[in-house]
Amino acid sequence: MSKLGNLGARLHHGEVGYDFVRNRKLWYGISILITITAIVGLAVRGLNMGIEFQGGAVFTTPKTSVSVAQAQTYAEEAAGHDAVVQELGTGGLRIQISGVDTGKSDAIKTELAKDLKVDSEKINADLVGPSWGDQIANKAWQGLAIFMVLVVIYLAIAFEWRMAVAAFVALVHDITITVGIYALVGFEVMTGTVIGLLTILGYSLYDTVVVFDSLKEQTKDITKQNRWTYSEIANRSINSTLVRSINTTVVALLPVAGLLFIGGGFLGAGMLNDISLSLFVGLAAGAYSSIFIATPLVADLKEREPQMKALKKRVLAKRAQAAQGEPAQAQDDDEEYGDEPEDAAPAVVGPRHQPASRNRGRGRPSGKRR
Repeated sequence: MSKLGNLGARLHHGEVGYDFVRNRKLWYGISILITITAIVGLAVRGLNMGIEFQGGAVFTTPKTSVSVAQAQTYAEEAAGHDAVVQELGTGGLRIQISGVDTGKSDAIKTELAKDLKVDSEKINADLVGPSWGDQIANKAWQGLAIFMVLVVIYLAIAFEWRMAVAAFVALVHDITITVGIYALVGFEVMTGTVIGLLTILGYSLYDTVVVFDSLKEQTKDITKQNRWTYSEIANRSINSTLVRSINTTVVALLPVAGLLFIGGGFLGAGMLNDISLSLFVGLAAGAYSSIFIATPLVADLKEREPQMKALKKRVLAKRAQAAQGEPAQAQDDDEEYGDEPEDAAPAVVGPRHQPASRNRGRGRPSGKRR
């Protein structure tokens, strides 16, 4: 078995692990700091809306020897607006200029033909109206709202309302960070960006539901035992699915990173940036929120219940009794919960807490068995 596979097995059986839930205040603080930074970036810089949302003209030229940087200078001088220039595989250029109407596009086309030294008739000009972008934005907001409502309803039915609230907070966290980084980086918001944002919501939710399903299974009849608190079992659920979350995240990020850094960075394929950046940031934020935000938040909400408070009090009292070397009660509530194997212990850093002996030979005479 590989080292990673061996680690995954040891995490699943509770032999090793990290106490994510105990350090939840640290994760909350980090998330709040990142979220505030994203909101400030969004408020100060705003989103760089693409031509689909602002309206404008797109000029496609035939093959030319003019560089992308020089063509951008020519386009901005001719239009008086910022321009986005991309080199096509045919050797031509794709020039996007926002806020251009029909009359002005003809003048820009003529000016570009002179500067680029190409025939004006060979430059293709397409106009995009802002109303089309408004329709796309409205549909995206409607789809996002419907998705959120359905997610909360489903999780409340399949699990419980506390998990639904935690998943909702994690999704809002992922969207806010992704949009904020878009504002800070300055990438254009295109229709591909909207597609990327909606895609990461499904991935983030999937990762969260995997942990919730494990948590639901392991906390069944939790009040019938006195060995573990809800937070400790929640921590075990995170650790038991940790390697799976890491594997799925890395596998998903590798091709997206190829699009973003190789396709968009080295090859200059700018049209790939709009969707690859949203996917890359969203996938990473989704994996983070599933581990560090959603499940610890569920544990926080559950520990406020009277039953869980009473359970925690019993667990701590039993451990204090065991630490003092006092004899255990003749009959423990653990018997109702069943004899769990030792690998059911929540994973924590350092030596595992060993429960008090149950004296399984209760009532049996000492000496050799006949």
